[in-house]
Amino acid sequence: MEDHIPQKSWFARNWGWAVPVGGCLTIIILFFIFLGSLIFGVSELISESVPYQDAIKKVNEDEYVINILGEPIETDGMMNGSLSYENNQGSADISIPIKGPKGGAELYLVGTKENDQWTYTEMYVIIEETDEQIDLLGYQQDEYNENP
Repeated sequence: MEDHIPQKSWFARNWGWAVPVGGCLTIIILFFIFLGSLIFGVSELISESVPYQDAIKKVNEDEYVINILGEPIETDGMMNGSLSYENNQGSADISIPIKGPKGGAELYLVGTKENDQWTYTEMYVIIEETDEQIDLLGYQQDEYNENP
């Protein structure tokens, strides 16, 4: 008769390195899931804000920007900046990458909120290809586009 020597399972033979590696991989994966959720949450919070919505609406109503970028104009990537609310007061200083069929640009917005009313001191678009700055608040466009 043959003697059959029972062999240990894979886990019993390799637990010394499998447990630490598996634990580290689990922690790394959970960290990236948390980081992704955080970035998505902040981005979603900004994109649902009144200043963001006002800026996107304003850029989609500006005929000059539409002629340069084409229609439809939509966001293109991660926005940057800060947005804060506190006791019916707030401030916004954000930049939003936008694009159209004819090109891309960056939309900038600076504003404050007092008594549930947003007031914008700056709202302009800078076209990527030409670095042209287009004011969306209705000021004289030539102020920003003069060549010395």
